[in-house]
Amino acid sequence: MSEPIQVAKAELRALKPDGEEASPQHRVQVQFNPESLKVSYANQVAPPETGGQGKPKQGNATDQNSTSSIQFVGKGTTKLSVTFWFDVTGELPAGKTTVSDVRKLTEDVAFFLRAKPTDKDPQKSIPPGVRFLWGSFKFDGVMESMEESLEFFSPEGKPLRASVTINLTQQEIQFGFNNEFKDSPGNNNRPAPGTRPLTPAPANSTLQGMADQRGVGNNWQAIAQANGIENPRQLTPGQLIDFRAGRQ
Repeated sequence: MSEPIQVAKAELRALKPDGEEASPQHRVQVQFNPESLKVSYANQVAPPETGGQGKPKQGNATDQNSTSSIQFVGKGTTKLSVTFWFDVTGELPAGKTTVSDVRKLTEDVAFFLRAKPTDKDPQKSIPPGVRFLWGSFKFDGVMESMEESLEFFSPEGKPLRASVTINLTQQEIQFGFNNEFKDSPGNNNRPAPGTRPLTPAPANSTLQGMADQRGVGNNWQAIAQANGIENPRQLTPGQLIDFRAGRQ
């Protein structure tokens, strides 16, 4: 019997000022892998200098009509935006036992947003560097912002499910690759079980409507059966759905 495939989980790791990883205690493993990663690249540019009355300075006519006259005024930037889901009713991340408030999970992510005094100058505080790792993807930067949405509550009013969107930024153009990543043998480049993207259901949504938006409306019954959905017209807000389930 073949051994079960281990599903790689995305991680956030704190970085020291020299770019090396901090102690393992400053690592956060996500509960559910993200559905997508959004990476943005930009250069800092400025329009060409102008002379009097807003006219371009005298020079070569070819230069004046060329896009090369746009001035590069600073380093490029790379930004990563990613959304995680946390749910205390699901399988908890490694190291967590009993959790009744989902914010006990999301506060681990907020650690990377909090500025701390530096060793060289205690009067100066900066947030820690953060490394996002998932398979062969790597991004080093600082956490620019974090947005948390509490999606589901217990009868006592405790938040049980939350989505957390973080935005990381780096002052250079980077295509980060995890050099320690190795493909699992024999997977034929097919996704391992449990790694398919899951889509959270918005409030007041139906499975039929969500399936129609994704062009798989004719297959909604098979999707409902594969996801164990008894009532496709009454989805729980934030319920995670695999729209590839039931299809080969």
